[in-house]
Amino acid sequence: MPNATELLDALQWRYATKVFDPAKKIPDDTWAALEESLVLTPSSYGLQPWKFLVIKNPELREQLVPISWRQRQVADASHLVVLTVKTKIAEEDIDRFMFRIAEVRGGTPDSLVRFKQMLVGDVIDGERGQIAREWATRQAYIALGQFMTVAAVLGIDTCPMEGFEPAKYDQLLNLEAQGLTSVLLCPAGYRAEDDRYAQLPKVRFKPEDMIEYR
Repeated sequence: MPNATELLDALQWRYATKVFDPAKKIPDDTWAALEESLVLTPSSYGLQPWKFLVIKNPELREQLVPISWRQRQVADASHLVVLTVKTKIAEEDIDRFMFRIAEVRGGTPDSLVRFKQMLVGDVIDGERGQIAREWATRQAYIALGQFMTVAAVLGIDTCPMEGFEPAKYDQLLNLEAQGLTSVLLCPAGYRAEDDRYAQLPKVRFKPEDMIEYR
């Protein structure tokens, strides 16, 4: 594991990459670790109300440029992750989760009936169920943060992006039929040598202005 200094150095090195080198590709073993970091992301109740789309097709990625505010990162980066979330949580989603818990930890889904009832009462019938898409989107930001941090530690550049047209992404990627909607993008790869933003000092408020002890 990286020590404290190595971790902070990686976070200082990281920036929202504006220009990627399309000739440089992330090695397969490094990408496998980045994918696993997405899978290992914590979520509320552990429900994982998302799906991560890795867009590899070059022609498809070019089609995404015009609906990404013409930002070339989506086409030029080694990999493009589209973070999508469920538009609503259904009982079958919770049943699937119960089966997975039983599969991994042992026991049966029937032994989890009280946990299931609590989830149904909250994320389906409760107030959270009324804002399922917004709630799931908040969870997706956790995945984005984890992905970017792991990437920085591994020396991989990323660029978190909200600047795109979700409805057009959903249409092009046929997400509505899957009960999903796109909420975030994160190209990943290697910065181009001529990306001037790589050399700019990172602008943050001082810790004493941002962190308060009580």
